[in-house]
Amino acid sequence: MAKVVNLGKVGNNLHQGIMKQRTDLANHPCQSMNIDEIVEAVEKTILYRPLNPLERLILRQSWLGQDYKEMTQNARYGSNYIKEVGSQLWRELSDALGQKVTKKNIHIILSHHELNRTNNPENQEEQALTSELRPKSNYPVLHEFHKIKYPSEPVPFNSPLYVSRPPVEELAYREINKSGCVIRIKAPKKMGKSSLLNQIIAHSSEKGYKIVYLDFQEAEQAVFASLDKFLRWFCANVSRSLNLSSKLEEYWDEDMGSKVSCKIYFEGYLLEEIDRPIVLALNEVNRVFEHPTIAQDFLPMLRFWHEQGQSVEAWQKLRLVVVHSTEIYIPLKINQSPFNVGLSIQLPPFNLEQVKDLGRRYGLNWTNSNEAQKLMEIVGGHPYLVSIALYHLCQGEITLDELLRTAPTQAGIYRDYLRSHLAMLRDEPALTSAFQQVVSQDGSVPLEAIAAYKLESMGLIQLEGNLAKLSCELYRLYFREQLGFGQALGGILFS
Repeated sequence: MAKVVNLGKVGNNLHQGIMKQRTDLANHPCQSMNIDEIVEAVEKTILYRPLNPLERLILRQSWLGQDYKEMTQNARYGSNYIKEVGSQLWRELSDALGQKVTKKNIHIILSHHELNRTNNPENQEEQALTSELRPKSNYPVLHEFHKIKYPSEPVPFNSPLYVSRPPVEELAYREINKSGCVIRIKAPKKMGKSSLLNQIIAHSSEKGYKIVYLDFQEAEQAVFASLDKFLRWFCANVSRSLNLSSKLEEYWDEDMGSKVSCKIYFEGYLLEEIDRPIVLALNEVNRVFEHPTIAQDFLPMLRFWHEQGQSVEAWQKLRLVVVHSTEIYIPLKINQSPFNVGLSIQLPPFNLEQVKDLGRRYGLNWTNSNEAQKLMEIVGGHPYLVSIALYHLCQGEITLDELLRTAPTQAGIYRDYLRSHLAMLRDEPALTSAFQQVVSQDGSVPLEAIAAYKLESMGLIQLEGNLAKLSCELYRLYFREQLGFGQALGGILFS
């Protein structure tokens, strides 16, 4: 028999509970703290790191009861970006405090934390000891109370694990401040392009610029059916990122064509509605390369917009950041390509000092260059491969010698990563044949252009002019074994 609930009684109890909670909170000792003290408490006793300007703004305004919409109006940041940074901040606070923190409950959670910390002598002693033991250095370090995540995602802009590669960041920050600029970031997959893009976006947001981020990997295959469909998808997504209604039907004109309609849509609508610079960040543009008919119109269009930005006031608001994994292998006239204008950034691998530095950030006691040098002999300075190794080492689950010994085997930490590359090679016999030429040689070899670009995009080779060589010794050890059994790629891996 169903239980009958007295809703009136429940409502009264709920109301009384809420009123009691509000009364307790109003009388809470921490209510006498001002917002600067709250920010200081979060930085010094919870996260043990300085908040960046946007995080401070979100914490301050949330503490004062403002919602994200109000923050957007006051801060001139995009609402989607503020929500993303806010969500990340609440997750980090939740991990540090061991309980869920949201924008709505920060008064209660932080107040209880401060009360327990200040009233408990053991906590006071522990905090003092932690402060004394905390490394005093010019690089941020992960602590035992941080939940270390497996390095499978781009590094967030405020992460202590982001390694700068001077002068890359400084050049990018300087360039993004210029009207009508273009920044081109090129590097193979997993080399840190998206992580650098996060840094540029954060810098741009702090300057008050509007951010539009598009990843072409998110586009469905049907989007590339025609130039018209692609450009409509492009304009609709830019509108949404700017929190503007899509008005494609008002500006699209079949007689003028898709490219002109797209230009008019930007010039007559989007750039008119926004009163500040717009950073248009286009990630994985190499996906467009796979569709030559679209690429041969879309890429020159970006070049034309950049040229307009040199003389037309409306277009000076637009600042382009183009991220791609390979050189473009579609023929474009030199005066139509967006890849020979603006600032070109080719992300290099980590050097020895950067690998040592990252090892220390993971909490490893790498006092000399021996450990970092050993690791680099196998994986080079590949940021992703280095980070995976450091993640496993800092967990204490494997020694460096064992990690290096098993690295190219099915028992090694790179097995899933290497298998995914092997599967991709198996799907393209011509690519496999080209790669075998590189694996079988100790030096550099010439390769057919398309195969070279694809292998470079995968990060398996480095190109020096028309010659290709392996990116690191790990690939030689693994793929010589896997590609050596009668050129068969099936075998045990795919059974």
